Amino acid sequence: MISFPPGKAMLNTAPWTRVRRIGAHQARPRRSAAHGRLLPLAPALAMLLFTAACTTTSIDNAIDIDPAQGQGTNIASLSAVVERNPNSAEAYNVRGTAYGRAGRYREALNDFSRAIELNRRFYQAYANRALVHRQTGDPSAAINDYSTALKINPQYDIAYIGRGNVYRVTGNPRQALRDYERAIQLGTTNPRAYHSRGLLYQQDGQHNQAIEDFTTAISLDSDAPEPYNSRGVSYLALNDAGNALEDANKALRIRENYAEAWVTQGLALEMQGERAKANKAFRRAYQLDNTLTVAQDGVNRTR
Repeated sequence: MISFPPGKAMLNTAPWTRVRRIGAHQARPRRSAAHGRLLPLAPALAMLLFTAACTTTSIDNAIDIDPAQGQGTNIASLSAVVERNPNSAEAYNVRGTAYGRAGRYREALNDFSRAIELNRRFYQAYANRALVHRQTGDPSAAINDYSTALKINPQYDIAYIGRGNVYRVTGNPRQALRDYERAIQLGTTNPRAYHSRGLLYQQDGQHNQAIEDFTTAISLDSDAPEPYNSRGVSYLALNDAGNALEDANKALRIRENYAEAWVTQGLALEMQGERAKANKAFRRAYQLDNTLTVAQDGVNRTR
């Protein structure tokens, strides 16, 4: 059963019940001959788990940020479509999505709001605007827009996942899990539902369940590095350095500049006694993100 600390602010105080995966078996970690000693690295692993629980990554986002989308002919061509169809909610929504991908959030908000003005039942525009609210640090507005989208279309799995992610990063895991479960019950094939639920299991120390969800996310999208790294972190928690290292390496083959995956690699190597290699991995992580205290600590610890 997932247990959460008391005292968190909640929008829904309904009784909490345990939810099991439908038709699923208990996840079993892959066996490895290379296991390490976990106890000396427990503080570092705890910090890595905390970082994973609080971090929002690209797999969480319906609109991936691509600055090139805000350049040149793409926005210009979409603006031309808007000019030719000033009463088309769809035209504003499409251009707003391009603005969002480019990180041009003010323009994206304006377009999604205009799309909603033109069509009050345009639930996709509400969900898109919710994501921009989330990206710009307004979780309350994001939750409101996701909730409106779900009132219009209660079967919209993307809105459940998006709202769940807002709940998760703002410290409301019960609501987050309910939303992920609802999306999964609806039959979603979106890997974010499983990855995000896995992060909640991981945060609660239920690493076998987390590994199962991360594995499902990978089966749905094998090109996303985050589930590999998240699964590697849970393998570390299970004292399985071999499989943790394998997953960290897979994540890094997909995205070489993934700082957290370098930390996972470093911890796995350190558990295996490869201190020099671990030091190199921690240094690379710190070069990529000098706010990662766990990377700096790893450099100091493996000198």
